[in-house]
Amino acid sequence: MSKHSRRDFINKTVLAGGFALAAGAISCRKQKQTFDLPLTAPDGPVLKAGLVGCGSRGTGAALNFLDAGPSLELVALGDVFDDKLQKCRANIKKERGIEIDSEKCFVGFDAFEKVIDAGVDIVLLATPPFFRPEHFEAAVKAGKHIFMEKPVAVDPSGIRSILINGMRAKEMGLSVVTGTIKRHQVDYLATYEKVSQGAIGEIVAGNCYYNQGKLWHVNPRAEWSEMEAMIRNWVNWCWLSGDHIVEQHIHNLDLMNWFIGTHPLKATGFGSRQRRTTGDQYDNFSVDYVYPDNVHVHSMCRQINGCSTNVKDSIRGTHGYTNCENTIFNPQGEVRWKFPLTEDQEQDRWHFFWRAFVQEHIDLVTAIRNKQPINEAQQIAESTLTAIMGRISAYTGKVVTWDELLNSELKLGPKHFVMGDVNISKTIPVPGQ
Repeated sequence: MSKHSRRDFINKTVLAGGFALAAGAISCRKQKQTFDLPLTAPDGPVLKAGLVGCGSRGTGAALNFLDAGPSLELVALGDVFDDKLQKCRANIKKERGIEIDSEKCFVGFDAFEKVIDAGVDIVLLATPPFFRPEHFEAAVKAGKHIFMEKPVAVDPSGIRSILINGMRAKEMGLSVVTGTIKRHQVDYLATYEKVSQGAIGEIVAGNCYYNQGKLWHVNPRAEWSEMEAMIRNWVNWCWLSGDHIVEQHIHNLDLMNWFIGTHPLKATGFGSRQRRTTGDQYDNFSVDYVYPDNVHVHSMCRQINGCSTNVKDSIRGTHGYTNCENTIFNPQGEVRWKFPLTEDQEQDRWHFFWRAFVQEHIDLVTAIRNKQPINEAQQIAESTLTAIMGRISAYTGKVVTWDELLNSELKLGPKHFVMGDVNISKTIPVPGQ
């Protein structure tokens, strides 16, 4: 599909209402959604999965898949780097006693194609986000069911690709589940249902925060090319991760979109780079998102050591507010409802959180085996674009609207992928320039 035909397609389907946008989507906060979750996927014919991206999250996703139910197999691995693949392979063997056949272990930029063609039913996509659109498109074209980690792109071009191929997957009856764990976490689902039934009245505002210390970085080695050094340090380069507002804070922004029932219409943000020592990203953002009906959400994220940490969400309505996770309050701050916990669950505040990583795969396998496809491509694309909108507003110092960003030709990253120099700008953005 040419650039122009792709753009025409988006204009005709996305902006004209092919996807749930603006006022049409806000009604979904009135819809009831059950939160009864299966504790394991049903048995059935063996489902074989292949993993693309063998880092720590990819390895975790593979283990989560294997834990989702009976008759599930991991049969193929792919990564750009052999040492990453072998570490993942060893961990899978150690943790689950599974030896991945060396003939189905693939290394290089084309490893994703070989995994997809390795006789698998499901592809697990967990590379740095830049590569997600291309890998997703290939998996859909091959007719595979898909689990893909968040976020799913770093720029508007990638988002359009996800939206288009998400629709193709739906037409083909494929199931697509994404790594927005809160949508698969039972206490969040129960709270969402209460809010959708009017427990806090009409939503009027929201706040979401992901303030913590720095993540990690990898210093370049003399024997590495610039491409290898960047990919190994991917979480610090905007073209690979989207910046931390996209790579990490998307969890909170996705939650806001989910509870409010739509995406924002525009964003005004600012941020800066205070102490980051590698890459080209900022280490703090503050963004005002404006949703339909003039609902404002204040988003804040920071990755700086030695500062106050704060990871939480809040949505306020005309008759109360909620932390979105497990509690609803009246306007005076008194608890009106709280998700019921067993004594063991009370002692383990991370019980539902860790369970949700497996639940994503339970939901995927259940959908496949029950022949009731689920498709989360649109919602994760919209949440990723929400985060990208905040990043671009902060980088430029400009108000950024949803429609202009959805139609933007911005595409990050190099055009060619070889282990050599990376011919892209490494300039740190300066607002107003």
